[in-house]
Amino acid sequence: MVRRGRRGPRVEVSTEKYRHLVNPFEPLRILSDDQVAHIHNTAVRYLADEGMRVLLPDARSILADSGATVDDEDVVRFDPDVVSAALGSAPSKFEFHAPNPARNVAIGGRNIAMVPVAGPPFVSDRLNGRRYGTLTDHENFVRLIQSFDVMAVTTPAIEPSDIPVNVRHLRSNFSTLLLSDKVPFIFARGSQRVRDGFDQIKIRLGIHTEEEFALKPRTWTNVNTNSPRQLDIPMAMGIIDFARAGQACIITPFTLAGAMAPVTLAGALVLQHMESIAGITLSQLVRPGAPVIYGSFTSNVDMKSGSPAFGTPEAVKGAIASGQLARHIDIPWRSSGSSTSNTVDAQGGYETMMNMFGAIQGGANWIMHSAGWQEGGLTASYEKFILDIEMCQMFAETFSPLEVNDDELATDAISAAGPGGHFFGLDHTLERYETAFYDPIVFSRANFEQWTQDGSQDAAERATKIWQQTLADFEPPPVDAAVVAEMTSFVDRRIAEGGAAPD
Repeated sequence: MVRRGRRGPRVEVSTEKYRHLVNPFEPLRILSDDQVAHIHNTAVRYLADEGMRVLLPDARSILADSGATVDDEDVVRFDPDVVSAALGSAPSKFEFHAPNPARNVAIGGRNIAMVPVAGPPFVSDRLNGRRYGTLTDHENFVRLIQSFDVMAVTTPAIEPSDIPVNVRHLRSNFSTLLLSDKVPFIFARGSQRVRDGFDQIKIRLGIHTEEEFALKPRTWTNVNTNSPRQLDIPMAMGIIDFARAGQACIITPFTLAGAMAPVTLAGALVLQHMESIAGITLSQLVRPGAPVIYGSFTSNVDMKSGSPAFGTPEAVKGAIASGQLARHIDIPWRSSGSSTSNTVDAQGGYETMMNMFGAIQGGANWIMHSAGWQEGGLTASYEKFILDIEMCQMFAETFSPLEVNDDELATDAISAAGPGGHFFGLDHTLERYETAFYDPIVFSRANFEQWTQDGSQDAAERATKIWQQTLADFEPPPVDAAVVAEMTSFVDRRIAEGGAAPD
């Protein structure tokens, strides 16, 4: 809702009812139970017969110690019984513990977390165009993420290219932990960088030992396999480091049908499944019960250009099928809301909505890139972030239960209105009109004359004003001065020591 005051429109972002979302809808099914079991069994058998290349020696050793075989080309063949036991030890539900306990996030079951754009090198807005992201942009996106409760956690919304790579993680983590009290993200780009991130979170939370830190999931990362059938060194490190620390890892194959996966959707799904359960198995061998999320990103490429395509019918079907596969192994499921469009337009809106439809109707627990993702993941858009927030809040409103009782049935109001009458002035309406319906933050419902009088602004123009005003009104969460001082000292010391380059 936008209120007008002396400084212009003020966006009301205190929407705590969007913090803990539960999807009331039965997940859609696109596969029969026999088909789901066939895909799963094929994936397990293929991992045993043909295996997956694992480039990190430590990871190969962990797998070999469990009974897997390793050949001269670093291809690991998995014991089906070990895979089954590992899948059985992974938790079906867990809870993230945020710096602010009111921001804790439950994962699994019908719980659903909408997660903003993560990782693009570029940013874009209507005022400054498309450009490389900076630390200021990173901090602005953290402020926006913090401001809208429908975004469950923070992400590395953009890469701050103005910060040297060896200290980028230190600076961006520092900003995130001071500007937001939501669950933070840590990149899995090398063990030292992960340790730095864990240490920064410990300081923010007042935790002094690794044992206490590992008692609860407090941060998360996303690991992508190098589809087809390869797990590289930093990603394998990430799985191991996060499992050892009891922190959550999303294991997501990059299975784009026609390029990194078979052109058939069934083939892409079986490749996705084998890669994901291979990573999950590694995590559980490191620490049985370590929190993991089954990641799916199956879509397709444009066969004319080879470019990734998102929001496609194939992506929707792949998402719904992925939800069935994740539930088959009883592990929480990550999906995505994504778009290929290069600008804030109808294509971008439709594609993101299509992906979100597949994720939500498929029963996803974690939907990455729900807000702000543009240009196939190369750009984080300020305007699209706001427009997608509108979409996410509208989805969240559909999760609200439909009450049916005598008061809600409103038969007295129907009688009072009479045949051919109206309900505008009735007590039943007046008692409820302010909260009866979803009130959009950016969409306009004005008639043509009022819209013209207000400047004939399209949705992107209105979104610009809203992100600007949201940043202007932002107030960071309270953080004890001693914690800030300790975090500052840690970052200064690690920068002086040279930071850590990605592995």
